[in-house]
Amino acid sequence: MGYLGTLALILVTTMFLSHFSLKFGVPAVIGELLAGVLLGPAILGWVQPTHFVAEFAEIGVIFLMFIAGLESDLGMLKRYFRPGVLVAVIGVIFPVGLIWAFSRWWGFNFVAASFLGITFAATSVSISVEVLKELAALDTRSGATILGAAVVDDILTVIILSIAVGIFGTGQPVSSLPLWLSLLAQVAYFGVIYVVVKWAAPYLMHLAERLFPSSAVTVMSLLLCLGMAYLADALGMSAVIGAFFAGVAVSQTPYRTEVDHSLTAIGYGVFIPVFFVSIGLNMRFAGLSRDAVFIIGLTLLALATKWVGCGLGARLAGLGWHDANVIGAGMVSRGEMALIVAQIGFDAHLLHEDYYSSVIIVIILTTLIAPFMLKAALRQVRA
Repeated sequence: MGYLGTLALILVTTMFLSHFSLKFGVPAVIGELLAGVLLGPAILGWVQPTHFVAEFAEIGVIFLMFIAGLESDLGMLKRYFRPGVLVAVIGVIFPVGLIWAFSRWWGFNFVAASFLGITFAATSVSISVEVLKELAALDTRSGATILGAAVVDDILTVIILSIAVGIFGTGQPVSSLPLWLSLLAQVAYFGVIYVVVKWAAPYLMHLAERLFPSSAVTVMSLLLCLGMAYLADALGMSAVIGAFFAGVAVSQTPYRTEVDHSLTAIGYGVFIPVFFVSIGLNMRFAGLSRDAVFIIGLTLLALATKWVGCGLGARLAGLGWHDANVIGAGMVSRGEMALIVAQIGFDAHLLHEDYYSSVIIVIILTTLIAPFMLKAALRQVRA
C-alpha cells in the first residue's frame, strides 16, 4: 500500500507549491513541476518514476487534453477564422522550421530535431488570458484573435504530434497494420471525429441525461474521452488526440459547463498534478552547466519564432503593427501544452534524455517571460 503514501505526498506537496507559485504571480504548473524536482531523484529522492506514477500521469494527460478540448471556443474560431488560422499556421511553421535547423546544427538527428521543433510549436494561452483580463484587453480584436489562433494552434500541434509519434515513436505500442493501411486508418479516424462531434456526442449526452444516476452525464463524457483516446492509441496515434477531440465534441453540447465542472475537479484534484510531477521526476541537474549555451540559444529562438511568426500572420491578416505585436507576444507562452508534448516525446524516445531537463527549463523560461512581453506590448498600444 506504499503507493497511497506516495500519492498523498505528491498531492500535498503540489497543493502547497502551487499556492506559493500563484501567490508570487507564477503559474501553478510551475509549482507542480518543482514538486516533482523536489521529491524526485534530483533532490530528495522520496518519489521515484515508478509504473504507478506513470499510469496516473497518463490518465492525467488524457484529462488535461480533454479539458483543453472542452474549453476550446469554436465559436470564437469561426468569428476570427482567417486571422486565427494565419496566426496559428505561421506561428507553427516558424518554430518547427527554425528550431529544427538550430537542433540539426547542434548535432541532433533528423527525428530528434523535428520533434524539438514540434515541442515548441505548441502554445498555451492560459497565462496570456489572465494578462488580457487584468488589462481589460480580452474583448479587443487582438485578444479575440489570440483566442481563435490558440484553438487552431492546439489542433495543429495535436495532429502533428500524433503523426510524429505514430511514424517515429518507439517507446509505446503502435498499430501492427502495414504503414499505408495504418495511415489510411488514421485519416479515417478524423472522419470518426466529425461524426462524434456532429451527431454521436449530442445523442449520447442527451441519452445520459435521461438515465437515473446523477453522475450519468459525467460518466458518459468520460466514456467518450477514454473511448476516443483508446481508439487513437490502437491506430498508432497519440491517445491525447482522441481525448482532445472528445472534449471538443462535448463542448458543442448543452452539458459543457456541467462536465467541465465535474472533470476539472477530478482531473486537477488527483491526476493532473501527478502528470506534472512525473515530468519533474525525470529532471536531472547533471550536465545543465554544460548545456547553458544550448538553453540560452533555444530560449531566445523559442521566444522569437512565436513572436515574429504569429505577428507576421497577424499582419498578413490585415491587422496593424501594434495589434500584431500584441498577438505575437500573446502566443509566446508554451506552458502545459509544450510540457505535454515534451513528455509524450520523451516516452516515445523522440526526445533524448540528455537534453530532457534542458528542454523543460526552456519551456519554463518561455512561460515565465511571456506575460512580461505581453504586458509591454499592450502598454505600447495604449501609450
